[in-house]
Amino acid sequence: MFLIAAQFSSAQSVDDIIQKYIDARGGKDKLDSIKSIYMEGSREMMGNEVTVKVIKVKDKLSRTEFEMGATSGFTLITDKEAWRFIPMRSQSPEKLSDEETAAMQTDMDIEGPLVNYIAKGHKTELIGKDTLDGNENYKIKLTTKAGNEIMYWIDAKTYLVTQTSQKGGGMFGGGRRNGDNNGNAPKTPGDLITIYKDYSAVDGIQFAHTVDVKMSNGNGRGGGGTTFDKIELNGPVDPKLYKPE
Repeated sequence: MFLIAAQFSSAQSVDDIIQKYIDARGGKDKLDSIKSIYMEGSREMMGNEVTVKVIKVKDKLSRTEFEMGATSGFTLITDKEAWRFIPMRSQSPEKLSDEETAAMQTDMDIEGPLVNYIAKGHKTELIGKDTLDGNENYKIKLTTKAGNEIMYWIDAKTYLVTQTSQKGGGMFGGGRRNGDNNGNAPKTPGDLITIYKDYSAVDGIQFAHTVDVKMSNGNGRGGGGTTFDKIELNGPVDPKLYKPE
């Protein structure tokens, strides 16, 4: 009986699941080879089509831009500071607090916090299994080096991430303080839920080409899905993108 229990425990170990996730994405070597990424897509926001651009440099930069007609804004994260500019809310970029910056800096991790998580100072825990859209998923909690928690749902068949959940709001969820798009504070705290769909390979690495975002408490009216029709790896990045402009 003890042997059977030990075999079951081993089969369900968090490291085994994470390794299968890494293999499903394309393998550790391919993920480690990504130094920069450019993603471009579109989404609907307040009845308008919005162009979304995501630019990342490994461990140095994460910049998400949106363009809606003549209006544009961004969230900028570097290894030193973070800024947000939402023109509907303010007339100039807002520098975020050290606490907010630390919470957002995992966005610079191109390969994802689960890859090499021990070396990065993170901790993981297998919570159990959950069912999403009729499919069985492993549920893993990752606690970052900065003490922030990210919950991952990993499909038990494909071993790709189907959903994540964490405290905060991001650009389209009203910011890490979870307010709405008019800058109003929410009535209750909420989690940012991100759903990943339509995986396909780019240079041998699996990427979700549709990313849906919502708040668990219903706040953050900017939430919604972005479909990326362009994903490019290891291209040049303009140094100006590191600046809040």
